[in-house]
Amino acid sequence: MRRFLGTPAEGLVLVLFTAFSWGLTWPQSKYLLSMLPPFSMRSACGIAGCVFAFMVAFLRRERIAPPSDQWPKLLLFAMLNYGLFIVLTTQALVWLTASEAVTITYTLPIWASVLAWPMLGERPTPRRIAAILLGLAGVALMVDLGTVDARWEKLPGAAMGLAAAWLFGFGTVVAKKYPLRMPPTASVAWQAGLGVLPVAALALTEQPHWGGVTWIGWSSILYISTIPLTIAYLAWYRALRLVAASTAATTVLVSPMVGVIGSTLLLGETLGPRQLVALGLTLTGVALASRG
Repeated sequence: MRRFLGTPAEGLVLVLFTAFSWGLTWPQSKYLLSMLPPFSMRSACGIAGCVFAFMVAFLRRERIAPPSDQWPKLLLFAMLNYGLFIVLTTQALVWLTASEAVTITYTLPIWASVLAWPMLGERPTPRRIAAILLGLAGVALMVDLGTVDARWEKLPGAAMGLAAAWLFGFGTVVAKKYPLRMPPTASVAWQAGLGVLPVAALALTEQPHWGGVTWIGWSSILYISTIPLTIAYLAWYRALRLVAASTAATTVLVSPMVGVIGSTLLLGETLGPRQLVALGLTLTGVALASRG
């Protein structure tokens, strides 16, 4: 065990754990939408996740209070990586299947690659240009925008998923240029807490029936609010210290695959030739973008 800890092998295991936990969030969120209004569902997960993250930060004896000069960046990251991201992905799940939503959202490394040129001076290479074209082709094929009915019914969800991916990519580039100086768990806790505020405000317009949530639904809320939101992020931060960033970015592409397969098994969503080709195109594009 000692030979394993602190090695690239441990880092790879942690990245795979993160990818699987994030991927499983999508079919469970779609399942919860059958029992709860969208923003009520997200608020429940976000509030519970915030409480859990603060508890973990306290047990780890991290400094909870953010430094005064970090508040502007903390608010920005909370909105980009949590608040706006949650609002947009929630609406994408309303309009799309979980398979479609997770595939579209995980084009975010492509947009981070595009934004790195004007913001970080990283010029796009032919590989990155190919990545963009492959990713967009995969998205268009996955949501089947070629038919008239699909264009009207799915276009709003596809647009929201792409907007969420773009904002998360933007947040990634900003965080790379202006990193947040806070302990990891406390940072996650504050971002989750601040980010859930606009979601909770939107939830006030809904009328959830909490009594209609099954035990499986409550189990999903418990899972989403603990594993992906806090533990997976801690695993991700440690993994980035043990493996190359390009390796981590490529390996985490397991997430949409887990999301698509999980949606097929748990929700009975279609996994036919079109979906498989679309997933392959998107993953190839994101892999190219992640490799530079």
